[in-house]
Amino acid sequence: MTRYGKEFRVNWRALAGATLGLGSGLSINGYAHSIMAPYLLAEFGWTKAQLALIGSIYILGMISIPLAGRVADVIGARKAILFGLIFYPLSWVGMSMLTGDIRLYYAINILQLLLCATTTTTVYCRVVAERFTAARGIALGIMACGPAIAGAVGAPIFAQYVAAHGWRTGAVAFGIFCALAGIVALLLIPPFRAAPAGTTPRRNAAKDYPAILRNPVFWIIFSSAFLCCIPYALAQSQLNVMLLDKKLSPTAAGLIISTFAIGMMIGRFGLGAALDRFPTHWVAFTGMAISGIGLFILASPVTHVAVLILAVGMFGISFGAESDIMAYAVVRYFGMDNYSTVLGLLIAASGGAMTVGAILLSIILERTDSYSPFMVMAGVAVLVGAANLLRLRTVPVLEEKPDPAPALPGKPQPASI
Repeated sequence: MTRYGKEFRVNWRALAGATLGLGSGLSINGYAHSIMAPYLLAEFGWTKAQLALIGSIYILGMISIPLAGRVADVIGARKAILFGLIFYPLSWVGMSMLTGDIRLYYAINILQLLLCATTTTTVYCRVVAERFTAARGIALGIMACGPAIAGAVGAPIFAQYVAAHGWRTGAVAFGIFCALAGIVALLLIPPFRAAPAGTTPRRNAAKDYPAILRNPVFWIIFSSAFLCCIPYALAQSQLNVMLLDKKLSPTAAGLIISTFAIGMMIGRFGLGAALDRFPTHWVAFTGMAISGIGLFILASPVTHVAVLILAVGMFGISFGAESDIMAYAVVRYFGMDNYSTVLGLLIAASGGAMTVGAILLSIILERTDSYSPFMVMAGVAVLVGAANLLRLRTVPVLEEKPDPAPALPGKPQPASI
């Protein structure tokens, strides 16, 4: 059996649990909010600019996500997941009780971000990364497909359910789904076999954080993540509204949104497999740059559904590839000791970028009532950020890529993971 196959056979439960957990946690918030957005605008009379401002709360992710990562490094990923698993479904029950005051909508979104960060890639990636070596890239890609699968399969179903039963009932149903799926995920993930006592140094924040921040590669990835994530404020809650502005039918817009999720799966699975075989910097550049092209197409006057499907799919590919690339690069350049701590800081860059993007989008919509200027600006930022990742070609790695080929007869087999 190849080392690839052996790792999947031994660790399938952890991978399945992480995939299901990620696909039923905070990472799928954007799909649900995007589908509900037109109903909230119609019922409460909120403006598109007010709704776009919701993306500004992602600045809080610069606190909550690194904190969640640090907690996972100190107490273990499985224990860290439990807290967010409890609150996230409850937040959607609260969402069903909105009365029209947009400040309450903002407050629920803020609480989701602060209290549910342990259900995101910051924590679930550690579950996978600490168990896989030869197949780490593809395993991370499979896990990261959890939200994309939920979006591709669940978004049309959820959209139809909300249309038939109302957004309030839809919010409660969504919360119940997340609770049940999260419980199953936690039961699937086995406790990780820690190193014997005394062999692993106790985590010391006073030493760990300065060492991370002094590392040049951290700033290469951090700056690229920031630039490439500026357009993601559009994906969080405005994608459906933007497509409807092009005079598309709700059915066509829903189909295109599901294509975004399919693009995410292609980006995460395809780029994950590529990371195991090709230089990290070239995979990272390709995976992130493609969304810039998609954004330029979306900014154009084109309204042909097939072209928009292509553009949104390209946007989705980069959206999916971004977290997989960061999760893989952290192991390559930083190792596992502070894995979630480093990953949390890098994901914080994404949250900061989405905050900046949301504020810019809100200002642009207020002044022009058009999404096109924002998408052009964001497309340029993405291409600059992607090009910056090519600097990783000169950075030494801590872990060489293992040979995934079958072992030769008589050759000692690699140790079991």
